[in-house]
Amino acid sequence: MEDRNPYQAPHSPLYGGVSRPRLSLDPAGKWRRFFNWLLDSAAYYFLAAAVGFAAVLIGGDPAAAWIESLGFWGEQALGMAIMLAYYIPQEAAFGFTLGKLITGTRVVNENGEKPTFVQAVLRTICRFIPFEAFSVLLTDPARGWHDSLAKTYVVRKA
Repeated sequence: MEDRNPYQAPHSPLYGGVSRPRLSLDPAGKWRRFFNWLLDSAAYYFLAAAVGFAAVLIGGDPAAAWIESLGFWGEQALGMAIMLAYYIPQEAAFGFTLGKLITGTRVVNENGEKPTFVQAVLRTICRFIPFEAFSVLLTDPARGWHDSLAKTYVVRKA
């Protein structure tokens, strides 16, 4: 008779009976990640300027006065909203941003697939953690907090 421990964890496959192994991923290096950040920052600032320009064009002087009256925290909130609008749709729909498209990298989940909408949202929210941008420099391979917390990777395009 086999010795069975009733307190032992069960051994069952994941994903509805099909065990899916993790893929071998080719991580993007720190330099590619830096250029992703640089290009995405430029695109983000362009988008922010376009939003401000469109608001003033459509709303006129009242819109310009409202933008000027925002103050520090209002500007921070507006900047966060624009950042959410920049990153989430691109990463959720395509698995890349403009910067990643140019550098030949993609965002993938642990199975090498496009990230889910929730992962894209979590990645973007984690970018607001103070000093988060430096977390990419502290890990090897380069994987920032916005990657590890969302369980995603930035890899070179196959």
